[in-house]
Amino acid sequence: MSSESQAPSSASEPCRAPPPLPEQVKDEDSKSVSKKAAKKEAAKQEKLRKKQQEAALAAAAASMSVEEEDPLSGSYGDAPLSELESMSEEEITKWTEVGSLTSALSGNSVRISGRAQTIRAVGKNMAFVVVREKGSTVQCVVTVQPEVVSRQMVRYVAGLSRESIVDIEGLVTVPNVPIKGTTQQVEIQVKKLYCVSKAMPTLPINIEDAARSEIEIEKALQAGEQLVRVNQDTRLNNRVLDLRTPANQGIFRIQHQVGKIFRQFLESEGFVEIHTPKTLGGTSEGGAAVFRFDYKGQPGCLAQSPQLHKQMAICGDFGRVFEIGPVFRAEDSYTHRHLCEFTGLDVEMVIKQHYSEVMDIVDRLFVTIFDSLNSNCEKDLEAVGRQYPFEPLKYLRNTLRLTFEEGVQMLKEAGVEIDPLGDLNTESERKLGQLVLEKYGTEFYILHRYPLAVRPFYTMPCRDNPVYSDSFDVFIRGEEIISGAQRVHVPELLEERARACGIDVATISTYVDSFRYGAPRHGGFGVGLERVVMLFCGLNNIRKTSLFPRDPLRLAP
Repeated sequence: MSSESQAPSSASEPCRAPPPLPEQVKDEDSKSVSKKAAKKEAAKQEKLRKKQQEAALAAAAASMSVEEEDPLSGSYGDAPLSELESMSEEEITKWTEVGSLTSALSGNSVRISGRAQTIRAVGKNMAFVVVREKGSTVQCVVTVQPEVVSRQMVRYVAGLSRESIVDIEGLVTVPNVPIKGTTQQVEIQVKKLYCVSKAMPTLPINIEDAARSEIEIEKALQAGEQLVRVNQDTRLNNRVLDLRTPANQGIFRIQHQVGKIFRQFLESEGFVEIHTPKTLGGTSEGGAAVFRFDYKGQPGCLAQSPQLHKQMAICGDFGRVFEIGPVFRAEDSYTHRHLCEFTGLDVEMVIKQHYSEVMDIVDRLFVTIFDSLNSNCEKDLEAVGRQYPFEPLKYLRNTLRLTFEEGVQMLKEAGVEIDPLGDLNTESERKLGQLVLEKYGTEFYILHRYPLAVRPFYTMPCRDNPVYSDSFDVFIRGEEIISGAQRVHVPELLEERARACGIDVATISTYVDSFRYGAPRHGGFGVGLERVVMLFCGLNNIRKTSLFPRDPLRLAP
């Protein structure tokens, strides 16, 4: 029996007119009875109408099920789990990355995989799907063709939810006019399309909204149009979606490049990568900004830096070491540049004569990093700049070095009063950065010989004036990114400095003892990876450069 014959007969019957109402009497009581009867009859007719509508929908669904018996159904649909499992080598098909699709492939059949960024149906016979993979996008066209693409396939594609993962097989063509809104200037004429993973029909945030720049939003407001602005908390609460924007893809690829060049450069200079513990029995920096916990019945804390252990590695005769790893600071800082957990890039090395040897490494390392970003990350920098416009960093081939006293003098001449033996606050750092840019034409410079009183306990005092120290900070765009120094390698002086800074020497006894067996002169520095990327790209908040930020208020996602 065909499906049409199974449809309820009421679906094909004409709607019956309601029976006439009883003859109305003309006195007042009969009018009341007449109104009740009319309401009752109206309710009855509404019930009948709904029943007929349901029957009609059921008949239409039954009719559609016949239409869905598509001989081309094997060319599209939801990919079954069996097809997502491991395949034999013979079954594995070569895939083409979206970013590799160029006019040179015109006429070739390719297979791609990515996210359905946008879907647009044009009538019943055509649909467009923009597929995104690793920040590259391509337009795919699904057009009804005999024995290739059916109307049912077009309808299936048009019903896909945005951000679903799809596999597509089709022919590469080059359109006559440029394609707006995609990175690749070719089209895929779709032959097969399978949905590997469906996204929710409604997402917490739209990628298009999250990728919008403030300039776009302001221009729209001036034109009387209101665009959606996705605020920072909403972004971070839905970080997986937020990370899909072109700017964020660029930010974290740039971050990868910084770590890569950091490692490569130091290896070329004879440094050895080490991995130090992140759980300690005592603080590594001093002060109260430390995460404390119970470690099997004894007090423990999370490392504020790998400082103590990288120095112990130098005492272990590694000569030059570096580490890339997590750093924990329990500071209640709600600023644009502080996190409770960040990625530290740390360096320690033997010094032959003077702490300027460490500054030499900083100079060449960061000029190499900046050069590499500018030459190898052009597309990523462009993607970041579209959403967060910024000026390229200005830096010199030989990095400028100023003493702390020279910096204080520049500020005083500009009318800023600074304690000559105190530290610089954020405002004075920015002001000095502005003055340095105006005078020397650079946004990257080193300030050294800081007052000893504002440096950690393990910092070596200056030989010629113990009020100052053999230490330095490095600045980008008026903000500090690096802190470094020559270290105290004499155990008696180290204990004296620790007590002066309020540190219980007993908690760092193994660290101090490592210098009792003979320790070379040495120094090093620490860099916050997220802060480097933030300032190089001229961003206004470090949370933009932390994959899943941890600050005093955020412990998820």
